Amino acid sequence: MKSQDIRSKFLSFFEEKKHSIVPSAPMVLKNDPTLMFVNSGMAPFKEYFLGNAQPKNNRIADSQKCLRVSGKHNDLEEVGYDTYHHTLFEMLGNWSFGDYFKKEAIAWAWELLTEVFNIDKDILYVTVFEGSDDVDNLDMDTEAYDLWKQFISEDRILKGNKKDNFWEMGEQGPCGPCSEIHVDIRSVEEKAKVSGKDLVNMDHPQVVEIWNLVFMQYNRKANKSLEPLPNKHIDTGMGFERLCMVLQGVQSNYDTDVFTPIIREIETITNKSYGKDEKIDIAIRVISDHVRAVAFSIADGQLPSNTGAGYVIRRILRRAVRYGFTFLDKKEPFIYRLVEVLSNKMGDAFPELKAQKQLIENVIKEEEQSFLRTLDQGLILLNRIVEETKDDIVSGEKAFELYDTYGFPKDLTALILFEKGLKLDEEGFETELQKQKNRSRAASEMSTDDWIVLVNDTDEEFVGYDTLEAQVKLTRYRKVTSKKDGEMYQMVFNLTPFYAEGGGQVGDKGYLEDAHGDVVYILDTKKENNVIIHFAKNLPKHINESFKAVVDEKQRYRTECNHTATHLLHQALREVLGTHVEQKGSAVHSKYLRFDFSHFSKMTVEELRDVENFVNARIEGKLPLIEKRNIPKEEAIADGAMSLFGEKYGDTVRAIRFGQSIELCGGTHVKNTSDIWHFKIVSEGAVASGIRRIEAITNDAVKDFYFENNRAYFEMKDLLNNAKEPVKALQNLQDENTSLKKQIETLLKDKAKNIKVELKAELEDVNGIQFLAKKLDLDAGGIKDVAFELGSQFNNLFLLFATEQKGKALLSCYISKEIVAEKGLNAGQVVRELGKYIQGGGGGQPFFATAGGKKPKGIDEALKVAKDYLK
Repeated sequence: MKSQDIRSKFLSFFEEKKHSIVPSAPMVLKNDPTLMFVNSGMAPFKEYFLGNAQPKNNRIADSQKCLRVSGKHNDLEEVGYDTYHHTLFEMLGNWSFGDYFKKEAIAWAWELLTEVFNIDKDILYVTVFEGSDDVDNLDMDTEAYDLWKQFISEDRILKGNKKDNFWEMGEQGPCGPCSEIHVDIRSVEEKAKVSGKDLVNMDHPQVVEIWNLVFMQYNRKANKSLEPLPNKHIDTGMGFERLCMVLQGVQSNYDTDVFTPIIREIETITNKSYGKDEKIDIAIRVISDHVRAVAFSIADGQLPSNTGAGYVIRRILRRAVRYGFTFLDKKEPFIYRLVEVLSNKMGDAFPELKAQKQLIENVIKEEEQSFLRTLDQGLILLNRIVEETKDDIVSGEKAFELYDTYGFPKDLTALILFEKGLKLDEEGFETELQKQKNRSRAASEMSTDDWIVLVNDTDEEFVGYDTLEAQVKLTRYRKVTSKKDGEMYQMVFNLTPFYAEGGGQVGDKGYLEDAHGDVVYILDTKKENNVIIHFAKNLPKHINESFKAVVDEKQRYRTECNHTATHLLHQALREVLGTHVEQKGSAVHSKYLRFDFSHFSKMTVEELRDVENFVNARIEGKLPLIEKRNIPKEEAIADGAMSLFGEKYGDTVRAIRFGQSIELCGGTHVKNTSDIWHFKIVSEGAVASGIRRIEAITNDAVKDFYFENNRAYFEMKDLLNNAKEPVKALQNLQDENTSLKKQIETLLKDKAKNIKVELKAELEDVNGIQFLAKKLDLDAGGIKDVAFELGSQFNNLFLLFATEQKGKALLSCYISKEIVAEKGLNAGQVVRELGKYIQGGGGGQPFFATAGGKKPKGIDEALKVAKDYLK
């Protein structure tokens, strides 16, 4: 059975059971600070489990894209070395929110597997929670055990411990016992030797879990205690790739048609064969897995970067590149070429792959090129470390610096050292790595108390589209303590005028005031699992009374100007550059706006001017805001509203129109474009291949911009003696400066020639080597010229020159290549060691190197010590 048919049969089965089939949510989470990526099928539905929102249908089924590469669920380092772990995987799931429970979930799971997919009952095992005698003191899940007895013999129902059979969302939140379904696909001979029940949950590659049925019935509190949930829920997750392995009769996920087209393409590109050499097989599995994770992430709007989720994606791609570099001999980009095959294979089920294919290829190719350059640079630095190593063990601290600063992989370092007959101090490397992890963990350490509920009402109304001030009641609060922010309080109200950060727009600030005149300042507003949370350093004194909640009007107004300008900018870019332009990200603050968009080349001055003029024409056109709230998404799209890849939209949406600009948007906006006053682009540049970024300002920031530029203009004019044509006067100065520089260069060369003649007479013979250590009145370039000119006349030369420029010291060492080879002297090592006298350091090649320092007084001592190298 083909993978497309397996996915389709699963969804059709649950559709017949009255489930709504919903599309996969984007993998990158935006309103959940506890998760970076969707790492399980239930993550997009947390708000329903928490009771913060109600689904349209209490029964849902889907195939959810998941990524397990960070935090508690991290499979990255296992990927490639076995046949069933992945970074990206599909999770087939069915969900019940307070509707059916264990009886239906178990019966339907058995029916689907054994009657629809016709899996042999004799290769299946199930596990149930055995209970625990720890602090939770939970009984065995006898209800699930008795239900399973109706379908499978008791010797195939195994009791599992808390680790395997009690599922928790996190340290806090909904949780409950679970029942796993495992499959044993070993040969008859292997089964005769060892029973499958002895291999369940033992990481055996052919005895694997394929489906987990979670019975959500408890809530884990901050003090670790459990309380029953008001409603019981079902959360199931079945590994799509593993199911395909079982139904297609193969022994590895990578042998299914989910992966084989990609593997065949890798074989073609690299001229390597899969299935003949274990190291090559691991590399091919790593690459075929990782290209999926990276491609889907980019399609969902997450580009590789140096921080956060973007850093994780970059790390995955770089892992794939180095496996290709090391084991498949690929020293040029090639992973981007796999996107075509991936798009053809999965584009029907996930149309974002086809729609974003060109962008995905461009970004991956540029990332590959960048990292391959890093590898080349790392090889040079590693060679330098090897040269400095006096025994056969290379410092783990230096190898970690190479990894941490330049991204050079540890395993590649170890492999290269092995080829050179050296070893890596693995323990030293791990020590440095652990230090870094501890620093990172300490910086992000946070403790969160349970919610203190004052009013048992989870409904929260946002009224901030219509007013910046409202009377509110505090419904719940909790204390959060972190190293970064100290103690903070998070508060939820029955209604709020404060906009929560989202869609690129920052959260509102403002204050609460009670009837006694006491004020608490709201420092930020964010959304977590569909709840608007207000951050403050203190709690109100009278928490049971009502408060006047007031949004900072000036900040909101400036932010609204910038947000509306992003809509007009998007329209302008599509008009000026073409309809291929799509928004790829934005940041809307009170002081500026940032807008990322797809485009293949740097914008010209004329294009930037046309875009500015387009936006300002709409501002001058005084276009009113036309807003439609809570309309069906299909209706908004039919009206021409633009939706963005990577955004999660509900069944009803809010559409914002200014003239011909129509977008789905939950942010706040000005009532009329004339409120923006003026729009000014301050920069345009590249973010990644095929992605450009514009930064711009509006309103007060534009006024400040023009004021500062006007002030700078008159200051410059004053310096030019109030020239009538200041631009022409400045050009004349530049021309004169260029001419004088050329004259100075000529004079310096003449000076260097004269100095060379004098220096030849000062050379001293030390053990057969012509030696000179001297301070010169030349710049770095002049010193290098003198050294190399002397070097062209002598093949047994050792020179150390010093100079002082602008309060800084510079040492330059030249050693004839013949001496480098015969005596083992190294100019780079010399300047690094002598650099301590000038409180600096440096390096270079064995025959010429330089070191800079901040202590010119140390020059004389360095010159004295230089002769010691020849004794």
